[in-house]
Amino acid sequence: MTEILTNYAPKLAAAIAVLIIGIWVIKLLVSLVEKITQKTNMDATLRPFIMSIIRIGLKVLLIVSVLGMVGVEMTSFVVILGAAGLAVGMALSGTLQNFAGGVMILLFKPFKVDDFIDAQGYMGVVSEIQIFNTVLKTPDNKTIIIPNGQLSTSSMTNFSVEPKRRVDWTVGIAYGNDVDKARKVINKLCAEDSRILKDPEVFIAVSELADSSVNFAVRAWVNAEDYWGVFFDMNENIYKTFAKEGLDIPFPQMDVHIHK
Repeated sequence: MTEILTNYAPKLAAAIAVLIIGIWVIKLLVSLVEKITQKTNMDATLRPFIMSIIRIGLKVLLIVSVLGMVGVEMTSFVVILGAAGLAVGMALSGTLQNFAGGVMILLFKPFKVDDFIDAQGYMGVVSEIQIFNTVLKTPDNKTIIIPNGQLSTSSMTNFSVEPKRRVDWTVGIAYGNDVDKARKVINKLCAEDSRILKDPEVFIAVSELADSSVNFAVRAWVNAEDYWGVFFDMNENIYKTFAKEGLDIPFPQMDVHIHK
């Protein structure tokens, strides 16, 4: 027993020392690589993904090396690791799907960091693409984590790809109001807003004779970053200007007639 301890203790002590030093060296290397990637023009989308792979790969190599130092046969270990990997792979099929989804996202780039997207019922800015998940920041500052597998296999809307977007409004006036006057007022408001592009031209047409209003479809093109500003400002301007011009914006109402 003493002989076994005498022969095995130095190997165990060396393995523990290598493990501790190895963890420290891995942290140092990962920090160094991260600083290098920040100084280069590497896509911000790729950076966290690559760092995760490097970190996991180095730790696996360290563990294999430490096990070899304490006398674990690598041939047997590889067989055991393979069998365990198969079992774990079957149990974590969803996780592997998320990893594959992350690779597909990085290869085909349907979106990147800082894009505003609508996916899986959530809308937000992509803040990070991780090895298994994508992190969104919603407009009200919530953090949403979506598995990459779902993102890579389902429909998704990216609002940041095109430089221009079309803003749509439905504007209603009361029956009996002057349709031509309403069209001129809307057209004048659009012309006065410098954020609305001249080409394509603003589209204004009567779209519906509704129950209590005559509805106009108004469509204008703007630069993507001006979308919400133009949308909200135009709603307010139409309301104020219609009141000054004697144009009524109706609300749903019902006439009740009582017969005796």
